[in-house]
Amino acid sequence: MSELRKVLVVDDDPVVGESFNRVLSRKGYAVITAGSGDEALAKLQAEKYDLVFTDLRMPGMDGLEVAERVKAQQPWMPVVIVTGYGSQPTEARARELGVAEFLNKPLSPEMIEDSAAKALARAEVAAAPPASAAEVAPSAPARKPNLLKNMILFLLAPFVGLLYAVLLPFVGIGMIAYAALKKDARPAAAGKAE
Repeated sequence: MSELRKVLVVDDDPVVGESFNRVLSRKGYAVITAGSGDEALAKLQAEKYDLVFTDLRMPGMDGLEVAERVKAQQPWMPVVIVTGYGSQPTEARARELGVAEFLNKPLSPEMIEDSAAKALARAEVAAAPPASAAEVAPSAPARKPNLLKNMILFLLAPFVGLLYAVLLPFVGIGMIAYAALKKDARPAAAGKAE
């Protein structure tokens, strides 16, 4: 990474923030912690961050509300929810809010590193400018004739095969007859030359 990525970790347990800091700082991230949802939103207003990790269960504002407010203010911001109390309805709600990932505790250092890398990669792809219409247009028509051609060849293949099967004996007989006539024509031409 050429530029230090800033990660905001929101958790009411300071040990969790220290764990994230220990894991991600070795990979070139700057980790800033917030002990509550309100503190996290204030920090997001004051500084630019690249990624937010938030615990699900916290006093006051929970992780889903943090994610919802972050996405309302900065829709491009990847948010990863971390919890030891995950459920399918909660995970479904998180997906509806547009979170990048939903991680269940206990977390390994690899899980933290991988989720950060994936969330940032997805955000970069989403932020990439869309291809212009001029760039897309030439390739689109080129595919249609190929598809049509392939479909026609696919449908004609059995008939072409049948045609070969029917005509092959006649072609073979014709080649034998041609070779025989050519062979007969040589001695006659040789006899005239003498």
